[in-house]
Amino acid sequence: MAEVKYIFVTGGVTSSLGKGILTASLAKLLQARGYSVTIQKLDPYINVDPGTLNPYEHGECFVTMDGAETDLDLGHYERFLNVHTSQANNVTTGRIYQSVIEKERRGDYLGKTVQVIPHITDEIKRRIKLVAAVNKFDIVLTEIGGTVGDIESLPYIESVRQLKWEMGSQNCIVIHLTLVPYLSATGESKTKPTQHSVKDLLEEGIQPDILVLRTQRSLSKDVKRKVALFCNVEEGAVVETIDVSTIYEVPLNMLSEELDKTVLRKLNLPCGEEPALTEWKEFLSKLKNPKHSIRVALVGKYVELPDAYKSISESFIHAGSMNECQVHVAYIHSEDITEKNVSEKLMGMNGILIAPGFGSRGIEGKVSAARYARENNIPFLGICLGMQCAVIEFARNVLKLEGAHSTEIDHKTKYPVIDLMEEQKSIIDKGGTMRLGGYKCIISKNSKTFEAYRKTEIIERHRHRYEFNDKYFDEFRQNGMIPVGINPDSNLVEIMEIPEHKWFVGVQFHPEYSSTVENPSPLFVQFIKACIEK
Repeated sequence: MAEVKYIFVTGGVTSSLGKGILTASLAKLLQARGYSVTIQKLDPYINVDPGTLNPYEHGECFVTMDGAETDLDLGHYERFLNVHTSQANNVTTGRIYQSVIEKERRGDYLGKTVQVIPHITDEIKRRIKLVAAVNKFDIVLTEIGGTVGDIESLPYIESVRQLKWEMGSQNCIVIHLTLVPYLSATGESKTKPTQHSVKDLLEEGIQPDILVLRTQRSLSKDVKRKVALFCNVEEGAVVETIDVSTIYEVPLNMLSEELDKTVLRKLNLPCGEEPALTEWKEFLSKLKNPKHSIRVALVGKYVELPDAYKSISESFIHAGSMNECQVHVAYIHSEDITEKNVSEKLMGMNGILIAPGFGSRGIEGKVSAARYARENNIPFLGICLGMQCAVIEFARNVLKLEGAHSTEIDHKTKYPVIDLMEEQKSIIDKGGTMRLGGYKCIISKNSKTFEAYRKTEIIERHRHRYEFNDKYFDEFRQNGMIPVGINPDSNLVEIMEIPEHKWFVGVQFHPEYSSTVENPSPLFVQFIKACIEK
């Protein structure tokens, strides 16, 4: 069996340069050249996973099919590669230290003093290699969170240095992404920050093989040559990544910069045929040349940080392209919505999506938005808590169950139409205790959801504790809100629809996690289609 090749992507100068997008773009090109690839993220924070993090802290918590709560970058990896990630694709400092401490408590280290080197670095290296051991990949790309020089990322950088030494330069390379700022006052692109960043990396014992320069303006050959000379990198291994209107242009830009060719040459792998990327180019063409334009309200409570709903916003892009439609998303804070101003806030919208979330803040605004969509025949999609708010609204205003609520918000409610799963009632810890990952759902044929998926059995991802209370199953069905999707193993309700409405669907799962460029979420595609018709 051929040896697995490893590519590490580090960042310098500043955070949020787009390491995740760069890594996903390179992986896409290598995949298009016929290689089996996967991407993993090493996160320096001490949380075991992002599951207990407030979205304001770290953006969306992405959930893998096998039930791991992970960094939002794994969403980018899946959307670009159209391949599922797993628990092994996201490693945190918290998980590393937890594992080492558990081994120490068991006596695995035979009385030795447990230290960062070698014990922490050995565990990091084990985790890096684990993703290739689970499945057979030709190339593993690993993104290291944060920037070079951060105290938190030092053990990861040291682990990469050791791996590079152990495996050799033809099996393990480092790509360093930095910023080349443009100073408008002097009309110059400045390379000094990149030089300092590479110097920091060299101090940690790593010479980068390839430099990728993030820039607002195209860089001249002289600038690239200067960077190559002073950073001790060959001239052809200095690549620019210029700002673009959509992240989905980055793979094509990297193709024109021949980043994939440079990588394969350094890894001593054949380049194969030039990637056609036909579907990708077609997606971009439709995205940039829409025939329709709609406005959709995303009603949520973390709207100040769009990254909190990253998978939803990307699903709108995928489904919009499929429908040749430009989707303008209006992020509306649910705390700002009341029964009195809901029509003012949502007037003129072609569709309304109520986003997932936890806790009581902004709940009544979501309930009011669901009522407005139902009563005004506006296409509606409720996801997780969004579905639950639609159920609460229907119970209060159609079934006349005054004060109906979720026991998450009001544990004394007389009508608990949303309630805790029985097996969850004794659990105190929050981390990893929800219904997480992929679960089956059986869909009724006579439903809008079936029209979307065109099959009766689907698997979608979940992230929640509370469920529709099936004590009210018959009452809802008899009054026009129909449970059309059921989990075959637990009999839990997964999908609620109002057939008399133009398009009103609430789902307990998260269809946005499964949406990719090449396979947009069927539910989002149909929702956008309904919005266009509206």
